[in-house]
Amino acid sequence: MDYYSILGVDKNASEQDIKKAYRKLAQQHHPDKEGGDEKKFKEVSEAYEVLSDKQKRAQFDQFGSVGGGAGGFNGFQGFDFGNMNNVHFDFGGFGDIFDNFFGGGQTRSQKKSGPTRGNDIEMMAHVSFEESVFGATKEVEYGRYEPCSKCNGTMVEPGSKMKTCETCSGTGQHVRVQRTPLGNIQTAATCSTCQGAGQIPEKKCSACEGEGRVVKNTILKVRIPSGIYDGAVIRLKEKGEAGVRNGGYGDLFIHIKVAPSKEYERDGNDLYSTETIRVPQAVLGAEIMVKTVHGKVALKIPAGTEHGKQFKIKGYGIPDESRGSKGDHIVTVKVEIPKKLSRKEKELYESLEELNK
Repeated sequence: MDYYSILGVDKNASEQDIKKAYRKLAQQHHPDKEGGDEKKFKEVSEAYEVLSDKQKRAQFDQFGSVGGGAGGFNGFQGFDFGNMNNVHFDFGGFGDIFDNFFGGGQTRSQKKSGPTRGNDIEMMAHVSFEESVFGATKEVEYGRYEPCSKCNGTMVEPGSKMKTCETCSGTGQHVRVQRTPLGNIQTAATCSTCQGAGQIPEKKCSACEGEGRVVKNTILKVRIPSGIYDGAVIRLKEKGEAGVRNGGYGDLFIHIKVAPSKEYERDGNDLYSTETIRVPQAVLGAEIMVKTVHGKVALKIPAGTEHGKQFKIKGYGIPDESRGSKGDHIVTVKVEIPKKLSRKEKELYESLEELNK
C-alpha cells in the first residue's frame, strides 16, 4: 500500500502534517461513528504507524515496504508475488532463468514446525472528555490465548511425545501437479492434519486438546496519556495472543473513543467555548469569569466589543504530554440582545438614540 496516498500527504510531509492527516481520517472512518469504515480505518492506522516512525518511514521510502529489502520480492514493482509462495512453474528450457530469480526447488512452501508469533488483538476503550484532557488509568479486560500450563505449549500430554504426521509423511504439505499449455504447475498446500508442522502428538494434551494454548481472561491497567484524542490507538507490545509452539505474543491495539464535551469544542490542543454578555457590558467593557478545564479564569472585555469577537486565554487548553506544553482556550463572545424591555429600559434606550442623532 502507498501509505502517503492513504493519508493524503506527499512524501515531503512533516511529522505534524502526517499527524494532522491521520487525526482527520481516523475520526472520519472510525467504526463506531455513523458512516465509518473499519477497513479504511485500519489502513489509515497502519499508514500512520509506519510514517510516524522515522526508521519505518525511511525503510518504506527506500523499498516501498517495511517488511522487505532491495533483494526481496518487494523490489519487483508492478507484479504481486504475495499469493505465489506455494506455486512452482516448470518452463522447460527457461527453468534455469527462473531458478536464478526464485531460488529453484520444487516448491516455495516451508514447514511450519517452529514457533509462530501470536495474533494481535484489537479492542475499544471509552474515555470521558475529562480523562482525555488530564489522562487516566483504565482497566481493560479481554480473553486471549496463553501457553497451556500442563504441557507448557508443547501440545503433548506429559509422558508422551511427537510423531511424524502420516498424512503428509512429515513434509507438512500436500503437493499437486497440474499440466497446462505453459508446462507443469506444481502447487503445495499446508497439511490439514499437522497444520504444516510435519509432526503431531502421539497423545494430545488433555488440558488444551493439543492446541498448546488455552484461552484465559486477562485484566490490564492501561495508562491513558493526557491530551489523547478521539480515534487514537494505543499499542501495547506482547499483550496480544500467545503464538503456537511457544511462539511470541502478538500486540494489543486499543482504539480510543472519547466522549464529546457539552461545554467545549476541541481543535488540536485548543479548546473553544462561548460566553454571553449583555449590551452594556459590550459597550462599556466588563470583567467576566470564564470556566476552563483548569478552573475559572477572569477575562477582561474591552469597551466596544462586537458580537462574535474571540479572546485567547493562553495555556488553558489541553496539555500535550509529548511536548510538555498546553494548548489555548479560545472564548467567543456572544452579545445578547434583549427581546423584552421594561418601560424604564425602553426609555433609556430611546434617550441614547436621541443622543446619537
